[in-house]
Amino acid sequence: MREIQGIFENSIAEHLRVINELRQLEPVLKRVAMLMTRAILDGKRILWCGNGGSAADSQHLAAELVGRFLVERRGLPSIALTTNTSILTAIGNDYGYEHVFRRQVEALCQSGDVVVGLSTSGNSENVCSALETARNLGAITVAFTGQNGSLMSGIADETLFIPSTETPRIQEGHILCGHMLCDYIERAVCQASAIEK
Repeated sequence: MREIQGIFENSIAEHLRVINELRQLEPVLKRVAMLMTRAILDGKRILWCGNGGSAADSQHLAAELVGRFLVERRGLPSIALTTNTSILTAIGNDYGYEHVFRRQVEALCQSGDVVVGLSTSGNSENVCSALETARNLGAITVAFTGQNGSLMSGIADETLFIPSTETPRIQEGHILCGHMLCDYIERAVCQASAIEK
C-alpha cells in the first residue's frame, strides 16, 4: 500500500514534472491543432472516444467546442461517442464492447473528419478499432496516450505521448493538451471568420 505521508506533496511534484515536460509536445500539438482547425473550417467534425476517465475527457472536450471555451462564437461541430447509452449498450450487447466506438465511427465519420482516441494505456481495443475504422474512411486520426503509446501510436496519424506511466498524471496531461487545442481552434476559427467578413 502506498505511503499516506507525503501523498499530496508527491502528487503535486509529479504533476508539475509531467506538465513541464509537455513543452516537448508543442510541435505535435501545433500539427494536431492545425489539422483540427482545417477540418472545422472545411465543414468537417471532430469525434472523440475513450473509456472511463477518458470517456469523461472526451465529453468534456467535445463540450468545449460545441459550447465555448473562452470566446463567444458559433458552436463548432464536435461529438463525443461516449454519451448515448442506448447506442453503447445496444452495440455492446449485439456485437461486443470492443465495437462500441467502431460502429459509431462507421455511421458518423466522413473523410476529412478528425477522430481522437484517448487511452492511458494506449491499448484499449475499442479505441484502437475506432481509429482503424476512421483511417479506412479517410479521416485524420489522433491518439492521446501515455509515454508508452503502445498499439494506438501505430494506428494514429498523430500521437500525444504524455510523459508518465501513472493513469492520473496521464489524464491530467490529456486534459491540459485538450484545453490548449480548444483554445487554438477557437481563436483560429474566430480569426478566419473575421477575415471572411
